[in-house]
Amino acid sequence: MPVGAFYRKGVTKVYFALTIAANATPTVAEMAAATNLSTGGMLADMAGFSFKNTPIATPDMNNTFTSSIPGDDTSDDSSLTFYEPLTGTDTFITVLAKGATGKIVIFYRGIAGAAPAATEKCEVWPVVSAGPARQYGSDAVGAKWMCTLTPSAAPSTAAAVIA
Repeated sequence: MPVGAFYRKGVTKVYFALTIAANATPTVAEMAAATNLSTGGMLADMAGFSFKNTPIATPDMNNTFTSSIPGDDTSDDSSLTFYEPLTGTDTFITVLAKGATGKIVIFYRGIAGAAPAATEKCEVWPVVSAGPARQYGSDAVGAKWMCTLTPSAAPSTAAAVIA
């Protein structure tokens, strides 16, 4: 195993921010106003949040090798899955209501303190919520709901928090 490898569970933190002025440089104040989706042990899983490019083939009639150039950048829909509380209010269902727009901020290597601080690395994903959808089944698992998030703009995959 490479030195410094880590397990994402318990380390990676996920926030939902209504506003971030510059995706490459969210501020400490913007992060303080964001909702920490990782808190309380309710975030069960996350999927997607991958950015990719679709290369374009560029054949050359003088060569049997077909080279390519970078093409369209794309990001598939992503999702967050949460445990549903038996009683009380589920704040995350309200925050991620259908049509909610904002930014999913992923601190992929975690944060040093209780809240994001200046210089901490993250990814910022502009999204629109497709709304919460409860999951039903007879498996022996906790009750869950999932929220699909559609990309509304290119993510900033090399962002850092500033003061």
